[in-house]
Amino acid sequence: MSKLHIVADTNQISSGLRHPDLKQALYDEGAIIMGDTLLTLHGEAHRKRRIMEFRVFRKDYFHWYEQTVFPKTLRQSMTGDIERGRAELIDLGYRVTMNLTADFAGVDRQEQTPEETAELLRLVEAFSHAATLIHSTRPKAEVLEEVREAIDIFRPRFLDPSVARRRDLLAKVANGEMHEDDLPRDVLTVILQRGDPEEFTPDMLLREVAFYLQAGAHSTANSTIHGFHEIYSWAEEDPSRWKKLQDDPVFFQRCVHESLRLHPASPVAWRSATCPMHLEGAGDVAEGEMIEFRLAESNRDPEIYGADADSFNPYRKIKTPHPPYGHTFGTGVHTCLGRDLDGGILPRGEVDPATHQYGTITLFLRDLFARGARIDPDDPPRPAVDTARPNWGYYPVIFDKKRVWS
Repeated sequence: MSKLHIVADTNQISSGLRHPDLKQALYDEGAIIMGDTLLTLHGEAHRKRRIMEFRVFRKDYFHWYEQTVFPKTLRQSMTGDIERGRAELIDLGYRVTMNLTADFAGVDRQEQTPEETAELLRLVEAFSHAATLIHSTRPKAEVLEEVREAIDIFRPRFLDPSVARRRDLLAKVANGEMHEDDLPRDVLTVILQRGDPEEFTPDMLLREVAFYLQAGAHSTANSTIHGFHEIYSWAEEDPSRWKKLQDDPVFFQRCVHESLRLHPASPVAWRSATCPMHLEGAGDVAEGEMIEFRLAESNRDPEIYGADADSFNPYRKIKTPHPPYGHTFGTGVHTCLGRDLDGGILPRGEVDPATHQYGTITLFLRDLFARGARIDPDDPPRPAVDTARPNWGYYPVIFDKKRVWS
C-alpha cells in the first residue's frame, strides 16, 4: 500500500472529506460489489449518479416511508420473534433493515415467505462481507468465492424479476396507462427510467442494487444493536430513566444520535490523492498516497464532546456547529444518502413529537423497548470475531411482558 497519512482532528476531517481531489479508497478490495457504485465513483461521474438517484427522495418521501412502509415491514419482520418471546438481535436487525433497504433499492420479494427472507438475508450478508473486505479477518479468497456464489443466486431469483416488473410499469407510464407518481419509489426504478444503458450494464446494475442492499442493511443493523446496548445499559443504571425514554420520543432520538456518535458504521474513511497536494493535518501528499480519516476517534474528541466523550451521555453539551452524531454519516459529496432515513431530522428548538421525523433506527428501538425487550440474563451477548470492526456478533434478547410500555 502507498504511504498512509493519518488525520484525526474533527475540523481537518471535515475539510479533507470535502476535498475535490481526494477519491474514495476504503472499498477497493470489495470491487466485486463496490466497483463504480455511487459510493466509489469520483468527480463528475459521482455527481451525475448522485443527482439521478436522489430522485428517489421525492416530496414527503421520508415522512411517507416512516408512516406507511416502515410500520408494515417492522410488523411482518418481528411477528415470529414476538410469538416466541425472544430474538437474536443480529438476525432480527438484519431482517428488519434488509427488508427496508430492499424496498428502497427496488428488490421485490415475490413469495413473502420466511424462507425467501432468509435466502435474501444470506445473500445480503455475503455482499456486506465483500464491501467490508478490508476489515475482514477471514481469508479474502474465501469471502470472494462466497460473494460470487451469492451473485449467481441473486440475479435470477431477485434482480431479474424486479427489473422485469419495473420495465412493464414504465411501459404503462409511457403508454399513458399509469401515472408516473404511481411508480415504485426506489433506486432500481429511477435507474431503469433515467439511467444510461451504456453505463448501467447488467453487471453494473447488479452492483449498484447490491451496494444499496448491503449498505443499508449492514450499517443500520449494526447501529441498531449498538443503540440497543447503549440505551439499555444506560437506563438500567437508573430505572427512572426508562420513564423518560418512554414519554419523550425526541429525547429517545437524541439517545440514538449519541450511540451513533460512539459507534460509526465505519471507524475510518480512506481517500487517495488524485494529484499532489498539501492537506491540513496530513502535510504534503503525493498522487496516489492514502489518507486515513479516523472518524471514530474524532467523534470522541473531548474538546468538542466534553471530558466524558468516551461514554454514553445523551445530556451532553456539544460545541456548535458539530452534529450530535459527529462524522458517523460522513461529510461532503459522500455523505450517506440514508442519513435522514436512519437518523431522522435533527430537532431545531421545540418540535411537534407527533409529526417529527425520528428515523428508522429510533422507531425500531422504541418498538423493541415498548415490547419489553431486554438482554437475556442467561445468554449474554458476544462481540463479533470475523471482523476488525467493533461490532456485536451475537445478541440475544427476550421480550419481558412485565416491561411492556403501556
